[in-house]
Amino acid sequence: MRTPIDQVGLALLSFYDGASLSDIRRQLDQQHGNKPSDNSIYGWITRFSQVAIGKTKNLKPNVGDVWIADETVLQIAGKNIWFWDVMDAKTRFLLASHMSGTRTSNDAEILMQDAAKRAGKTPKVVITDKLLAYVDGIERAFGSDTSHVQSQGFKVKPNTNLIERLHGSIKDRTKVMRGLKSIPSASLFMEGWATHYNFIREHSTLGKTPAEKAGIVSPFKNWLDVASEPEKPSEVVFSRVERQEGIIREATRHKTRKHSGLRFTRRPTPSPRLSMMR
Repeated sequence: MRTPIDQVGLALLSFYDGASLSDIRRQLDQQHGNKPSDNSIYGWITRFSQVAIGKTKNLKPNVGDVWIADETVLQIAGKNIWFWDVMDAKTRFLLASHMSGTRTSNDAEILMQDAAKRAGKTPKVVITDKLLAYVDGIERAFGSDTSHVQSQGFKVKPNTNLIERLHGSIKDRTKVMRGLKSIPSASLFMEGWATHYNFIREHSTLGKTPAEKAGIVSPFKNWLDVASEPEKPSEVVFSRVERQEGIIREATRHKTRKHSGLRFTRRPTPSPRLSMMR
């Protein structure tokens, strides 16, 4: 790369703090007299997001027994895509994120299974809003070992207040994702943002990162450290992105068939003679 590493690190930090590619290009131009193309900046973000995810994917946080889950919707590539998140109430560690084209109990179950795999344990309590999909999803993922509590509003405890505070940070992420044109890129940057939130961005209440609160020694302190890594992206990252894309594609296809009222049959190929007559 012809751009100095410190500028690349600044671009990565700005992106995950909510800046658009145009904003980053303008910032680099004003501060360093460097105006890289959007494609160049996009390439840095793609490459080093994969590196950061690969470096942290196997690090196990020491989390508590109460988890909080929530979901929000965005339009990406012309489709309404649901973004699901679950965090640990004790450490604020974002355990798992999930993307889907539907909002079903199957999606809630996948979210919980991913969180349990990352934590290496199951929670005693999961707090959610009143979305019915969580009822069966949590039951299928954890059985009777976990109690499911539906929030009755912020004035009644327990509630989803902690993850609602996280929504300010999530909005920074989703604001950037509005400019993404494909499901795979959104999935990759969703994981990159989770890495940014857990390992790089200091939590205002904790005074440290969620990873530090969870007892993890991070392999890097900032995006400059990540950009200095010579390693290639992990293949595991690509497999997770492909899984997310497959889930969304299948859900969208199923939903289209279910609600269209049409039977999907192969249309006969017209003969050359009929084609010429037309």
